[in-house]
Amino acid sequence: MDKEVLLKFEGITKEFPGVKALDDITFEIKKGDVHVLFGENGAGKSTLIKILTGVYQADKGRILFEGKEIHPEGILDSRRLGIGTVFQENSLIPHLSVAENIFLSREIRGKSGLIDWKKTYEECRRWTNELGIDIEPRTRVSSLSVAQQQIVEIVKIFSQQPRLVILDEPTSALSDNEIDNLFEIIRRMKEKGITFIFISHRMDEIKQIGDSGTVFRDGRYVGSIEDISRIRIEEIISMMVGRDLSEQFPKRDCEIGETVLEVKNLTIPKMIYDISFRIRRGEVVGLAGLVGSGRTTVAKAIFGAIPRQSGEIFVNGRKLQISSPMDAIACKIGYLPENRKEEGLILNKSVKDNLTLPSVGSFLRFGLVQRKAERRTVEAYREKLNIKTPDIERTIKFLSGGNQQKVVFAKWLCAQSEVYIFDEPTRGIDIGAKNEMYKIINDLAGQGAAILVISSELPEIIGVCDHIMVMHEGRITGTLTSEEATQEKIMHYALGGES
Repeated sequence: MDKEVLLKFEGITKEFPGVKALDDITFEIKKGDVHVLFGENGAGKSTLIKILTGVYQADKGRILFEGKEIHPEGILDSRRLGIGTVFQENSLIPHLSVAENIFLSREIRGKSGLIDWKKTYEECRRWTNELGIDIEPRTRVSSLSVAQQQIVEIVKIFSQQPRLVILDEPTSALSDNEIDNLFEIIRRMKEKGITFIFISHRMDEIKQIGDSGTVFRDGRYVGSIEDISRIRIEEIISMMVGRDLSEQFPKRDCEIGETVLEVKNLTIPKMIYDISFRIRRGEVVGLAGLVGSGRTTVAKAIFGAIPRQSGEIFVNGRKLQISSPMDAIACKIGYLPENRKEEGLILNKSVKDNLTLPSVGSFLRFGLVQRKAERRTVEAYREKLNIKTPDIERTIKFLSGGNQQKVVFAKWLCAQSEVYIFDEPTRGIDIGAKNEMYKIINDLAGQGAAILVISSELPEIIGVCDHIMVMHEGRITGTLTSEEATQEKIMHYALGGES
């Protein structure tokens, strides 16, 4: 029996200055489906979601929800219609508690009109228990990890009892176990009749959870997929990018030279302990482990963003005195953080200003910035990384998440670092752009850079790296070559297993 249509888009068109973001989009979503939106960054997925939730208004076309035409004028309006959204970027208020965030703007009040905190905490626990999540309602959100904050976002949406839930890259900050828990939650909610729109660049996840899908390319509708379980991933990728990606992880064949980066006995009490390793010229070393294992702490300690209690850092045999990121940049160390919005970009500045920020001194002549030289350099990196922006003067907050990530990547290429630390370098980036990033990593290694890659995606860490270190509770528990590494071996060490 055919499923009932819950949501239908008819001729949706949206233009921004210099960009046609959506061009005559028409498709429908069946009730009870997990409907996946496929497409590279900039393909129009997020723009369509923002129109559905009232953040943007369409220039043309209409939306039918449960057979009625709707015109949402904001997030609260779409919520009243029964549409809940977990956006890719965190929307929680850090200084409030978990419970306060979950019931924000719909507080539970007693007869006096004051907030009933006892009932608020009880309701919060009821929802976290129902969804199989263990987070204390009174905990301040700022003290939670990125992954835990994402979980709170999801609880918040489900507690609103929506009929349609939009999940935009919901797993990007989650561990494998947390992803499994989320998928179990989605299946349970489906049984209650809830429909999902799911956006993810992780193809293995999509095959696990997706029922049907729609493919976008350059703001246009490419085609629909009635049954995701029956289509090959390669076919979906070909529809998305308009070309074949014959090799997911391009081969690298470059000479490994002398040691460039050496870290000795790096320690921060209660965070990381006695971390030691070397990375040679032309070598890509991976750092794997579960969320909270200390991977990002290691990266930030090397970069001077977190003070270390003890330990030494050497580049090309020279002991460095790094007490701030400025010191690290001066020592030719570049760091791409996992949280690009808060740590990698100045959102109100242009693409150009962000890209040249660490290297602006190289464009100075007699104290003045040489604008033509700066523009030429930025345009070259824009073309090299295929950064989709109408102009390099475009304010970076208006770019898609993937294109923002490319700008952070380009920033350190422009600074001509000798050591690169990439923390989740392909998080939130589409499959075509990932392939481009891997080629850039290979090019950097070929030019003699030493590269540390931190990634939660085990196929990526195996496919990209020469050697892999695995962390558990702040310590390195195992080291593997790419030839001997398997997902099972990495997980063995990540869970604290011994050699």
